[in-house]
Amino acid sequence: MKTGSCLCGAVAFEIHGPMDDAVACHCSQCRKMTGNYWTSTHVTNADLKFTRQDGLKWYVSSPGIKRGFCKECGSSLFWKKDGSDVTSMCVGAIDGKSGLKLGGHIYCDDAGDYYDIVGGTYRKAQW
Repeated sequence: MKTGSCLCGAVAFEIHGPMDDAVACHCSQCRKMTGNYWTSTHVTNADLKFTRQDGLKWYVSSPGIKRGFCKECGSSLFWKKDGSDVTSMCVGAIDGKSGLKLGGHIYCDDAGDYYDIVGGTYRKAQW
């Protein structure tokens, strides 16, 4: 089991199952949400247990897509498609070492001009 939280602790969670390799998303929405690119892993909803969620706020960023963040400290935490049984979560929100590797990059054509895309085994136009 892994644990994670936002910066202030108003959102905290446990992961009770395997996590996918990390994926770096360079789309403009992720860059605006985080100030850089978004790096996430994916878990089934059944494996994600909230231990504190009084700070959790969901924002519909596109039709059928919502992003979860802490309304207290502003930490970007989750990304989810409506009706999906999987939730993407920010790797940086995991407490301690994640044990994950960077699998690859998506939306590379939208990447900022202030960094180079390195690492991972693939690059995709979209997810």
